[in-house]
Amino acid sequence: QVQLVESGGGLVQPGGSLRLSCAASGIIFSRSTMGWYRQAPGKQRELVAHITSGGITDYADSAKGRFTISRDNTKLTMFLQMNSLKPEDTAVYYCNRAPGYWEGSWGQGTQVTVSS
Repeated sequence: QVQLVESGGGLVQPGGSLRLSCAASGIIFSRSTMGWYRQAPGKQRELVAHITSGGITDYADSAKGRFTISRDNTKLTMFLQMNSLKPEDTAVYYCNRAPGYWEGSWGQGTQVTVSS
């Protein structure tokens, strides 16, 4: 059973940056494709970016060119560097396996609010 804990969110002005972290407790993290999801009020949860166990990345169109996903398999951690943030990036951000998530592994998420 993998436990996931997100951190690093906060309130930031449009154009600013945040770096989100995801800490995993299960060793299978290291051989799983992982992703960052977000859910804004009134919207469905969406996959923002994912990264394979070997470091191959992909991004949603909304994130491409602004966000960078990375991971450290030794430390069982994953990151999302978010630059040039926009108000529409406001959401609760979660990490989990992608595209098939572990149902029992959702953490509390970390709130990202982009506002002036």
